[in-house]
Parts: sequence; C-alpha cells; structure tokens
Amino acid sequence: MASIKKLNTRKFKITVSKGYRPDGRKISRAKTITVPQTVGGRGISQYVAHEAEEFEKLVKSGYCEDGEMSFQEYAVRWLERQTKYAPSTLGFYRRSLEAVYPMIGSIKLNRLRPIALENLLVELRKRTYHGKPIQEATVQKYLSVVSAVLSDAKRNEIIEKNPARMIDLPDTARRAQMIPTDAEAHRFLDVLANEEDPYKTFYALAIYSGCRRGELCALKWDDLIMNGDECILTVNRSRSSVPGRGVVEGTTKNGQARTIYISEEMTTILRSYCYYKIYEAQENGFEMSDYVFTNERGELMHPDTFSRHLRRLYDENGFPREFHLHTLRHYFVSTMLHNGVDKQTVAELAGHGDTGFLERTYCHPQLQLKREAAERYTQTMFDFSDRDSASA
Repeated sequence: MASIKKLNTRKFKITVSKGYRPDGRKISRAKTITVPQTVGGRGISQYVAHEAEEFEKLVKSGYCEDGEMSFQEYAVRWLERQTKYAPSTLGFYRRSLEAVYPMIGSIKLNRLRPIALENLLVELRKRTYHGKPIQEATVQKYLSVVSAVLSDAKRNEIIEKNPARMIDLPDTARRAQMIPTDAEAHRFLDVLANEEDPYKTFYALAIYSGCRRGELCALKWDDLIMNGDECILTVNRSRSSVPGRGVVEGTTKNGQARTIYISEEMTTILRSYCYYKIYEAQENGFEMSDYVFTNERGELMHPDTFSRHLRRLYDENGFPREFHLHTLRHYFVSTMLHNGVDKQTVAELAGHGDTGFLERTYCHPQLQLKREAAERYTQTMFDFSDRDSASA
C-alpha cells in the first residue's frame, strides 16, 4: 500500500515500497503532488487517493519515471526500450552515454539545464583520439544521443523542454566523401576479376547494390529471388561487431527492409558463385550454409575480414588510402544520382528512405523505377563496347 503524508493543505507526499535490497534496505519510491485549485475541498482526499493508486501501479509495474529520476537512470531504461535500432547503433548509443554519465548522469531530469550540457561539451572537447583532439562533429554526436534521451522524456511529459535543443553549437567541418571516378571503378572491377571468392562476389555486389557491409554479411540465399536473368534482392537484416558482445545479427540500420532489382550482369555473377558454393560444400563434405558469404568451411566470416582484405587490395593496386569498403556504397549512390535517378528511389535503394514493403514480386509499382535505375547503372558500369568504339 502507498503511504500518504500531508505537507500542507494541498501538497502531499506519496511513498510506495517495492521490496528490499540485498543489504536489507527498503526500496521505495516517493512522489510529491499538489492538488489543483480546481479541485474542491471535499474532493482533495479522493484526488490524492487516486494519485496514490496510480503511482503505486507505476512502481509495481517497474515503470516509474518522473522528473526526479537521474539522467543516467532514465537513459538506461530508455536504452532497454529501444527495439528499432540495429545492435551496432544501440552499441554506439550505449558507449556514448557511458562517456557522459560521469558528468551529467547524477543530475535529475528536471534539474538538467543547458549550462550543464555546455559544460559537458567543454569537457568532451578536451578528449583526444590517437593523440589528437577529437573533432567537433564527434563531440556533437555525444550531444545528439543525450538529446534523443531527453526528447523521449519530453514526449512522455516528464520534462517540459529538451535542454539539448537550446544550445548554440558551432559549425562543424564537413568531411567530403571521396568518390571514385568511373575509370577507378572500372579498374577496380578489373582487379576483382582476379580475386578469389567469396571476396570477389562480395565486393562486386557491394558496388552494384550499394548494400552496407553488415547487410551483405547477413545475406541469405532465401533473400535472392531469381527469375531467369533477373533477380530481386531483399535486404532485411545486418551483422555487425559490437564491443563487448562480438558479432551480432539484427535489423538493418533504419530497422526496415528494402528490395533491390539485380539485372542480368550481376545475376550471372551471383548464379556462378552459388554453383561454386554448392560444389565447395559437396567436395568438402559439409552442408551448404543458408548464408551467402561464408569461408571455405561454410562458416560465417567476421565483417572486419572483408574490410581488411579490401584494404590490402586497395594498397596493392595503388588506390587512394581514403578508399574503404563504404566507398563502394558511396559510388553506387553518386552514380545513380548522376545518371538522373530520382532521389526517393535512390534513398530507398540505399536504405535511407521508407521502404516498408516486403513483397517479392515483379508487379510492385515501385519496382519498375528500381528496374530502370538498375539498367541506367548497368550502362555506366558494364557497357564498355559503346565507349570503346567511340574512342576508337
């Protein structure tokens, strides 16, 4: 039962007990309420009793969050409620929050002011990474995670304003992404021709589909629906390395699935790779994996393995040091846009837009746009005959 203590005519303190700690101390939650003036004198006791009953329900159910809760306590519960983010994203949020807890974690939600967050930023800017000060963009990423927690508290009507939104931040230096030229992309494909699988097919599909590394690592054969010379690829999961947890599998980065049309050239590569994996499994006496990209023993590979292998490939063939695995995705997006594909279609193909449909069919109204996008991209990447004849 909740205990009620009268502080004055309209102010009451409600306390609810919720068991005992291992050391014998009682676990209790307290809340102070003020009865509105609109409630008449005879209705005060009834109003307080109702508030006490509701507060007890919250405490007993384990969800009792109010402005007196510390930022750290609320942030921990906020993380536990998140289900739409990929494990790697949640891992980033968790690490970011753990970095700010020593500075603002003990402050109560309703006592957290912009000045405290400004002091937090001052301290974060003193940090270094590999001996160099961290960049302003990194500092502001910490604040964005704090802001997400506070926005959730505001949405739940626990605080009236989000203090993180009230800070005047300096501009950040925008780091330009290095995009390969068409000549560099074609040379890269020539290099891939001499590579062994699964690396050859992995990188080819990366530059052709724009998929993220983790999405390719989590790709299964059931995600490929082949119909003659065409193929529909469904991306609905991702595998990523999370500090402290190893490699975990979860949803895509935005928590949504998307479909990508794969035309004849890439479909041929995938079909040949499939035959190779079937032969490999039969030759070595193991059952073929459900996953597309596995090693010679049919085992899943660590995502970092593909990044490290590609780094060596770049270095051995004289590609810029700024190139990395995600560079292949950047080339995909930029080439699509350069060839006139509308932004919404490119966003859906890259997994940035709302691509909630999961239909594996050829009659979806959005699929024709994706087919046209893939054909335009194919003309740039694989149609060398016209270019060669023109130059001759």
